[in-house]
Amino acid sequence: MRWVLYPIAALFALVILGLATLAAMAFFAWPNLPALDTLTDYRPRVPLRVYTADGHLIGEFGEERRDVVRIAEVPSTLKHAILAAEDERFYEHKGIDPLGLVRAALANLSSGGRGQGASTITMQVARNFFLSREKTYNRKLYEILLALKIEQNLSKDQILELYINQIFLGQRAYGFSAAARAYYGKTLDELTLPESAMLAGLPKAPSAFNPIVNPARAAVRQQYVLRRMLEAGFINQAQYEQALAFATPQQGQRATAAARKTQDIAVPGDYVAEMARQIAVEQFGERAYELGIRIVTTVTRADQEAAYAALRRGVLDYDRRHGYRGPESFVELPAGTVAEELLDEALGEFDDHGDLLAAVVTKASPKEVVVYRRGEEIRITGKGLGFVAPMLAEKAPQSRRVRRGAIVRLRSTDKGGWEIVQLPEVQSALIAIDSHTGAVRALIGGFDFNRNKFNHVTQAVRQPGSSFKPFIFSAALDRNFGPGSVLDDAPLYYPAGVTGSKAWEPKNYDGRYAGPMTLRDGLTRSKNMVSIRLLEQITPEYARGYLSRFGFDPAQNPPYLTMALGAGAATPWQMATGYAVFANGGYRIEPYVVKEIYDGSGRLIARTDPPVAGESAPRVIDERNAWLMDSMMRDVVQRGTATRARVLKRNDLAGKTGTTNDYVDAWFCGYHPDLVTVSWVGHSQPRNLGKGETGGAAALPIWIDYMRSALQGVPEVERPRPDGLILVDNGLGTRQDYHYAEYTPPAPPSSVPDWLREMFGSDSSPAMEAESEAIPPAPVAVTPLPPPAQAPAPVEDRMPKPIRR
Repeated sequence: MRWVLYPIAALFALVILGLATLAAMAFFAWPNLPALDTLTDYRPRVPLRVYTADGHLIGEFGEERRDVVRIAEVPSTLKHAILAAEDERFYEHKGIDPLGLVRAALANLSSGGRGQGASTITMQVARNFFLSREKTYNRKLYEILLALKIEQNLSKDQILELYINQIFLGQRAYGFSAAARAYYGKTLDELTLPESAMLAGLPKAPSAFNPIVNPARAAVRQQYVLRRMLEAGFINQAQYEQALAFATPQQGQRATAAARKTQDIAVPGDYVAEMARQIAVEQFGERAYELGIRIVTTVTRADQEAAYAALRRGVLDYDRRHGYRGPESFVELPAGTVAEELLDEALGEFDDHGDLLAAVVTKASPKEVVVYRRGEEIRITGKGLGFVAPMLAEKAPQSRRVRRGAIVRLRSTDKGGWEIVQLPEVQSALIAIDSHTGAVRALIGGFDFNRNKFNHVTQAVRQPGSSFKPFIFSAALDRNFGPGSVLDDAPLYYPAGVTGSKAWEPKNYDGRYAGPMTLRDGLTRSKNMVSIRLLEQITPEYARGYLSRFGFDPAQNPPYLTMALGAGAATPWQMATGYAVFANGGYRIEPYVVKEIYDGSGRLIARTDPPVAGESAPRVIDERNAWLMDSMMRDVVQRGTATRARVLKRNDLAGKTGTTNDYVDAWFCGYHPDLVTVSWVGHSQPRNLGKGETGGAAALPIWIDYMRSALQGVPEVERPRPDGLILVDNGLGTRQDYHYAEYTPPAPPSSVPDWLREMFGSDSSPAMEAESEAIPPAPVAVTPLPPPAQAPAPVEDRMPKPIRR
C-alpha cells in the first residue's frame, strides 16, 4: 500500500507547493494592481450624436458606437441570455468560478493547448478595462486578482452594468444597446428572445458570430444560448421551442437586413449632421468624438424627409428629361450560369445610394432585362424599361448599351415593380428657414451626401440670376419708385465706349418687348430691360450699398448694371437670409442650425438665442417696403413666371424664379410669411443644364413639392397693409397702385440719365430698342469707366462666412 501513498503524497505536495507559489505571487502582485477609478468613475468613450429638434438621430461620429444604459433599463430576457452564455453562476461566485477553472484546466490539459479560459463576467470586465487578450498564465493570474479586487469594491449589478456597456460586439458597436441598434435597429426593450440570444452569443467571437457577415455560424451560436437558457431555467420549454423556430440563418439574415433597411431610410440629415460636427470640433477639438456630446439641431424629421424626397424627385425628373447615358460600368461574366459569389464580387465596388440600388445585368433584350442583386434575380419589363429603351436596341453603341455584365441602377416604382434608372450628374440644394427666427427647418446640401459631401447650401457661391431682382426693386422703393412706376420694356444697347470693354446688348428671355410697363409687371414677368433701366435710375453704387441690409457681401456684387440681372454671387443660405426680410416684414434674421448642445452627462452647455423679427432683430427695410415687395412677388406666383406654384391653391405665397446665362443655374426663392424656402439646381462644376431648364422648370417643382408638405394644415396668412401708403395712378390708365405717402411725381423723364449722358458727351440717346434671366458675358461698368472686372465666378471653392451659432 505504501507504494500507492507515495504518488498521492507527491501530488498533494505539488498542489501545496503550487498554491503556495500562487499565494506568494498574489501577495507581491496585489499592491501593484491598478486602481479601480476607471470603473468606479466610469466614463466610456461615447460618440458625438446629432439629433433633430423632435429627437430623431441624424448623425453619429466616433470610433466607438455606444449607448450607456443603467442596469435597471436592461430587460430581464437579455440579462438572462448574457448570464446563460457567459457566466450562469455570476450572482453566486466571488469573481472567479472554481468549477469553471477546473473544467477549463482539464480541457486544456487534454487538448495540449489553452483553448478555454473559463473567464467569468467579472474577469472579462477586468480584462476589457485593464489587460490585453493575450492568453498567458501570467495575464490570467492578474485577471483573477483584478476580478477579486473588483468584487470587493463593486456590487454585482454594477459589474454587470459595466460589462453590458463596455463589451465589443462587432459592427463598431460597444455595449448591448449599441449592438441592438446596429444589428436590429431596435432599443433594448424592443428585442425579442431570439434577438437577445443572438446578441448574447457575440462576446465570445464578434467577428465569427456576426449575423450580418456569417448568419450560419451566428445561428448555431444563437441556438446554443437558447439551450443554455433552458437548462438554467431562465425560459421554459415552450419559449425555447418558439424561439428556436426563429434561430435559423435565414431568419437572422431577414432580421438584420430589415434593420439595415431601417437605418438606410433614417432621417436624411447628413449635411445638417456634418455642419453640427464641425461646430462641435471647433468647440471641443478631437475629444468631441468621445465625450458623449449631444447636439440638438433646429430641423425636424418631417421637414427633412419632405425636403429630401422633393429634391430627389426633382433631380430624377430632370435626369429623365435628358435621357439615359448608359450603364455605370461593365464586368466580364463567363458564359452560362454564373455563381452568386462571382456576381456579389462584381457588385462589391458599387454602393447603393438611397433608393438607387446597384445591380448587374445577366440577360438583356429590348423586351426584358434580368439583373442580379444580393442573392435575388429580378426581371424588369414594360414601363420599367422605358427610360433605357434606346440603349437596349442593337444599334446602340457598345459602350452605352444595356447588355450582359452591365452595372445598372434599380428603383422600385409606386406600383411595386422595378425600373432601371441612373445616378444623376446634376446637383441640387434646398434650405427652408423660419422667417421670424432663422431656425433652419430643413437643409439638403446635395443629391447624395455619400457621393458628394460638398454642401451646396452653404458653400456653392453661384450667380442668382433673376431671383436677385427683388433686392434691386426693394432699393428702388426707397428712391421714390413704387410698384406703379413706369419704365420702358424696350431694347437696350451699350457700346464699348460706355462699357469700357465690349458692346453689350441685353435681351429679354423670350426676345419680345412690351414697351412701357409698371415695375409690378416688370418683376412679375421678369423683364430684364425694366430691371436694367431701374438700376440705371437708382445707380448701381446705391443698390450695392443697399444689398448689405439683406446680408449680401458687397464684394460679391460689383456695382455694374449686370447686377440687375443677378450677375453677382450668393449661396442658397444667403438667398434665404435675404428673402426672410421680405417674409417677416423687414427684419434681418440670421439662419442657424444648432439649437442646443448637451455634454455627456446630459447637462445643457450651449443654447442659441436668436434675434427674433419684431422683437430683438434689427429692422433693415421699411415695413411698407416689405409689404409692397411681398405684394409684387405674390403676383409672380399668381400670374408671372412662377404660376406653377398655384397648384398649391394658396394666396399667401410669394417668390421669384432665377435662371443664369446659358442655363447654368436654376433657382426659385420663395416663401410663406412664416417659412422661407430656396431651391437650386445646377452642376457642381458649372455648365449648361440644357435648353429650357429655367428656374421655373427645374427648381420651382422641388420648391412646390416641399412646400406642399411643409404647409399642410397651415392656415393662409393675410398680411395687413401698413400705414403710410397711398394709391397713385400709374400713368398708363390701367390701374392705381400703392406708393409711399411721401411719394412725389417724377419730373418728365430724360431720354438718358445725366451720368450716362456725360459718358456719351452728348444729349443723344444710344440706340435703344426692352423675361430673360440670361446674364451677359461681361458686366457693364457705370462709374467710373476703367475696364470692368468680371462678375464673381460661380465656383464652389469659396467658403461662406462662418455660420453664426
